[in-house]
Amino acid sequence: MRFRILVAMVAVLEMVDIRRVVGREMDALLLEETVEWEQELDWDFRHAAEAIRGCIDTRELTGCALLDRGEVVGYGYSAFDGGKGMVGDIFVREGWRDGINEVRLLGTVAEGLLAMPGLRRMESQMLLVDRGVARTVAESLGLHIFDRMMMSANLAGARPAETQLNPRRYRLERWAEHHFEGAAGVITLAYEGHVDSLINDQYHGMAGARRFLRNILKFPSAGMFFSEGSFVALDVETGRLAGMILVSFVGPVTGHITQLCVVPGARAGGLGSGLMRVALESLAEVGVKRVSLTVTDSNLGAVRLYEGCGFQKKREFAGLAWGE
Repeated sequence: MRFRILVAMVAVLEMVDIRRVVGREMDALLLEETVEWEQELDWDFRHAAEAIRGCIDTRELTGCALLDRGEVVGYGYSAFDGGKGMVGDIFVREGWRDGINEVRLLGTVAEGLLAMPGLRRMESQMLLVDRGVARTVAESLGLHIFDRMMMSANLAGARPAETQLNPRRYRLERWAEHHFEGAAGVITLAYEGHVDSLINDQYHGMAGARRFLRNILKFPSAGMFFSEGSFVALDVETGRLAGMILVSFVGPVTGHITQLCVVPGARAGGLGSGLMRVALESLAEVGVKRVSLTVTDSNLGAVRLYEGCGFQKKREFAGLAWGE
């Protein structure tokens, strides 16, 4: 209700349940969104756009669409499962993008999730949504907001300094299926008490870490996982994993670091830089030209590491969270 009052005086476009829209009516919007993902982020959004169009045709999506005299000019959708809600996407076509329409969409979708019976947690991280839009909605609905950014590097200039890892302490290995449980343990330890655990509840314990890994390995939402460019660091003394880096393809010549983490006791020895170096070398070997990653602004140690590896800020966005 609070959000509806906030936008009531500026609402000019018709907002409808997204289930009233059919896939072909989304074509112009999804084409524009695909172009923007490529231009702004170097990501290939085509497969995601096809999936969204199909889900609209089968009435599987929950959300809303903005119409201008019957033309779809914006949309937003969400997912709800097991007490957790996710805002999946918000997009408004450029000719109708004034900040107000984005606030209306994001606020309406988020408010719908907050009204769901049994909701215990809500999250949102959308790379193309302006931070100011996210902040307006967060303040209106009582959501926590976290400033984040995408960083990118051209591989021709992205070369971390050579890190002399002690071979009697650490051994780097390419990703293999048998590393799954150890990797979940690394995530659990690395993010305990970390700001990112407030943004993504999959960093809470082994069960959440397993879900996080399965999403990276099995589903293309974060790109196509590249096992040959992903590595783990084995602590020779303990026989346990001390760190890992996972990478995916998000475009024909674009890679993305989906995860880089090191357990607390191993962070002082250059292990993060060493993992980054071998991953970037592997990506360069298969023709990748650019690499991206995301990081929370307040995670200063990670930001310094990435800057030292040649990454620069490309885009600002926000993470939103509510609940447990």
